[in-house]
Amino acid sequence: MKLEGIHHITCITEDAQRNVDFYAGVMGLRLVKKTVNQDNPTVYHLFFGDEGGDPGLDLTFFEYPGVPPGRAGAGMVHRIVWRVASPEALGFWQRRLAEAGIESELGEAGLVFADPEGLVHELAVLVVPDQPLIAKHPEIPADFALQGFHAVRAFSAAPQTSAGLLEALAFEPADGGGWEARGDSRGGLIYYDEPPPEPGLQGAGSAHHVAWASQPREHLEWRQRAIAGGAQPTPEIDRFYFKSIYFREPSGVLFEIATIGPGFTVDEPLEHLGEKLSLPPDFEHLRAEVEPRLRPVRNPRGG
Repeated sequence: MKLEGIHHITCITEDAQRNVDFYAGVMGLRLVKKTVNQDNPTVYHLFFGDEGGDPGLDLTFFEYPGVPPGRAGAGMVHRIVWRVASPEALGFWQRRLAEAGIESELGEAGLVFADPEGLVHELAVLVVPDQPLIAKHPEIPADFALQGFHAVRAFSAAPQTSAGLLEALAFEPADGGGWEARGDSRGGLIYYDEPPPEPGLQGAGSAHHVAWASQPREHLEWRQRAIAGGAQPTPEIDRFYFKSIYFREPSGVLFEIATIGPGFTVDEPLEHLGEKLSLPPDFEHLRAEVEPRLRPVRNPRGG
């Protein structure tokens, strides 16, 4: 049993429209699902991905209007690392981000920048066997498009405390001090960095959790392995688009293990993903109450 890398990464935004303008408009991702936070259905849960809405390139946001800016601290993901195909892709993104008013820094590791709310990203040229996951955008050549998640970087004052649980979950040590979960099709990593002195604050521009991908038939076994590794996972929760368990690893990072499927086409055809507000069946009865409270969102891609 191996986890198939990163399933999705969930973050927080204060402004859904600005969020969509940046990730669907500037970064060229596809808005593949516009739904609600199932633990708080009064707020949006937006999912950005590749053309198929596949695990491995699935960046999601809860919208909390009025929430103050967040600040990454110990026990929080502070950077998302993406794969791109070439140094030429880095140059393309540096120019494109500058045109959008976003400063970036090109270094040995890759291109580092923050979104309009301060969430930090890194684009890195990496050679891996994973199939690229690409969204179509008229202004972004396919050779330069984002290809999927590579890693998350988190702050931890004592990263060695996480080793036992990561080993129980079949992560393996990787170069640079990271831990890799690599399955038959995909892989993803987590790295730990020395935290800043200030405590973290959950808010706009901060990461909420990172989810790792499980084959559906193995999901409950992963829960048992998490328990064996010392974690206290939730029961399996049916999120309609996938099933989930949640727990904090010893460094404090909130982990989710999410199933690969059934996926976003269970309630929308592939060609129309993300065009309307989708509510899972258990929440459909709330539509008349919830939909008027959500601020309308215009997708620059259309729909």
